[in-house]
Amino acid sequence: MKTLTVFTPAYNRAYSIHLCYESLCRQTCKDFVWLVVDDGSTDNTKELIESWQKKDNGFEIKYVYKPNGGMHTAHNTAYENIDTEINVCIDSDDYMTDDAVEKIVNLWKEKGDKKYAGIIALDCLQNGEIIGSELEKDRETTTLKGFYQRGGKGDKKLIYRTDVMKSYPPYPEFEGEKYVSIAYKYYLADEDYELLILNEPVCVVEYMSDGSSTNMYRQYLRNPKGFAFIRKVDMQKADSLKELFRCTTHYVSSSIISKNKNFIKESPKKAATVLSIPFGAALTVYIKHKSKGYMQVSGFNKKEG
Repeated sequence: MKTLTVFTPAYNRAYSIHLCYESLCRQTCKDFVWLVVDDGSTDNTKELIESWQKKDNGFEIKYVYKPNGGMHTAHNTAYENIDTEINVCIDSDDYMTDDAVEKIVNLWKEKGDKKYAGIIALDCLQNGEIIGSELEKDRETTTLKGFYQRGGKGDKKLIYRTDVMKSYPPYPEFEGEKYVSIAYKYYLADEDYELLILNEPVCVVEYMSDGSSTNMYRQYLRNPKGFAFIRKVDMQKADSLKELFRCTTHYVSSSIISKNKNFIKESPKKAATVLSIPFGAALTVYIKHKSKGYMQVSGFNKKEG
């Protein structure tokens, strides 16, 4: 059995997923499986992956199709189909550095243990620039929250033990919505384990114009129940009043958008939620305004939005 599964959720990314595939072909270590979770693509993603499966790549390619449900549902499907010890998600518009698998596997074989959830490593841009800040060089382990509390910045690549991810509840799915923050499971793992530090870039990140990170205002409007869910989780982990009120303000806004009349009753922080109602209402107006502006600039019409 291989040590690592690289899994890639894909939705109509036949034009970019070749970058990920080609980077896997260049890996200096082939101790991995590539799992592509096709989240209901209507382009030629299936045919493209099948053509690569027929080649002698030096690694196994698994392909799983599912109806379109969003990134978090693709993660749920991935965890159902992974049987290697550790796994990492590489998005369909990103790719791995040529020695990424070798560095990940070597570190895990050397220091991996049941007391660790996995590994935290670096993301970089195509020019080699590190996203945010580097990891701390005077530490061997950290929690994700601890890293950011100590001033760490930017997206990081997370490699997790498969049994840890499978031990937590799957990401919730809300009818008609297609977004729940994948950080939910990372929060849960953070409470129970630390991560080994790999202060090296293992993933080259490309922020695509059609990616979820570039149209968050529309996401707020389209997926209010998913956002309200993660805000309730955030409330319980807030370590300052400022952070708590940020969470409750967003929770109120998402509840207004979803027309949830029971949001105060359902809140784990009822007093702060009540105090945040006027701010949440104002945020809702702002989100709708920004979303409208985004759709006009991007060429979206009302039917698409």
